[in-house]
Amino acid sequence: MQTSGNTHILLTPEESRQADAWALKNGTNGLTLMEAAGKAVAEVIVDYIGTPLEAGGEILILCGPGNNGGDGFVAARYLDEWGYPVRVMMSVETRDLKGDAAIMARRWQGGVGPIDTKRLKGATVVVDALFGTGLTRAIEGELAEVIEAVNALDAFRVAVDMPSGLDGDSGIPTGPCFQADMTVTFFTKKPGHIVAPGRFLCGGVEHIHAADIGISSRSLDAIKPTLFENTPSLWGSSYPFPGPETHKYHRGHLLVLGGKEPTLGACRLAATAGLRVGAGLVTLAAPSETYNIQATALTDVMVRRFDSAFGFLGIMADTRINTILLGPGAGVGEKTAELVHDVARRDKAMVLDADALTSLVGRLDIFAQEGTDDVVLTPHEGEFARLFPGLSKETNKVAAARSAAVSSKCLIVLKGVSTIVAAPDGRVSIAANAPAWLSVAGTGDVLSGVIAGLMAQGMPPFEAASAGVWLHGEAAMKAGRGLIASDLVTALPQVLL
Repeated sequence: MQTSGNTHILLTPEESRQADAWALKNGTNGLTLMEAAGKAVAEVIVDYIGTPLEAGGEILILCGPGNNGGDGFVAARYLDEWGYPVRVMMSVETRDLKGDAAIMARRWQGGVGPIDTKRLKGATVVVDALFGTGLTRAIEGELAEVIEAVNALDAFRVAVDMPSGLDGDSGIPTGPCFQADMTVTFFTKKPGHIVAPGRFLCGGVEHIHAADIGISSRSLDAIKPTLFENTPSLWGSSYPFPGPETHKYHRGHLLVLGGKEPTLGACRLAATAGLRVGAGLVTLAAPSETYNIQATALTDVMVRRFDSAFGFLGIMADTRINTILLGPGAGVGEKTAELVHDVARRDKAMVLDADALTSLVGRLDIFAQEGTDDVVLTPHEGEFARLFPGLSKETNKVAAARSAAVSSKCLIVLKGVSTIVAAPDGRVSIAANAPAWLSVAGTGDVLSGVIAGLMAQGMPPFEAASAGVWLHGEAAMKAGRGLIASDLVTALPQVLL
């Protein structure tokens, strides 16, 4: 199977249909696409299960009424030709098929039976070619019972394009959902493959394969995709690699607002992460009551004292300081909100996290008024719900983050199992590399520091936030289970590009 070269581009189900339509309009035959898709499914299955002797059992293919079912018939034909025992079951009568799917069903020389839960036993591989992205409502009745029965089987489960019952836009099941161990999709992945829980229902990101079926990448010029899987291929060309003559003053100066007791470590983590990721200089502005503590604890980060918002703005007046990080351990309240507003009126890039976000509930209009395009907000789901209460019930997290970015005119980093970066211009990246053990206190402070450190070096906000999220997840993988937030800072050099 040839893998698609569009490694980080995601197309919604509707955009995928547009890509298919573009290919048909520009000379590609629909049967050719279906033949390539079904063959790709068969090839991936063989890669996983080995030879017919190694497979050791029957491959059961469940075919539905549309093109997804047509792909299943093609896969059945190839597997049969290669010597694998194959059985096909259909959710409709063969005579009810139309178009390319009907032609592919006629090319299948084996038998076809109705879908029956009593006839599932004996299959070591079950292929879901029922609906793919062609169904947006909940699966009900006998088919729902079949899906639940298949999920309970001790068999290797393969989804064609998208597990039936999973919404391809949001990654959320619409009802009973096929639980795949591996998914083969075509041309590009879809958001539902990457956003949790979708990616787990597809078998995990390492078991989702995007096959090249002959759709030209020129179709993307017409579609203009704005959704991306967060990988280095998305933002690598903007990464601030230091050159042989790079000076520390060429790599930006990050200013971090110092925290208050009992969370003094939060701002230290953020400042150290900004320095570790490559910012040339990092200064922590500490209130007088914590100055001695911070100055003693930090050796690589500069520490400066301030006693009022006026004093902080005075430190910020240094023209070499180009990026400000506010929030970790800053305290929640009017003073923090006013300081954020004061900083927003200066021509500096800004990353806001933690207490700064909570202090800004009901006050985000300041950014729309100032018209800034280099402010990054990094809320977790609870903070997001408080900041954007009108979007809190939106089940499609990608759509919610995108709407929040447009309304606030800020870049949104919605942290979670699948961290989403959404820009006001509509671009969205979705990360899928964060391990479960990353969910401990302080890791968000490290993330905000990494993003701010990359922005200080001149990386554009969308690329900096996407890169920061990816590096954060990779560092957690390197650190391993049992990590604490400071382990991320230590692990960062192992994953820096």
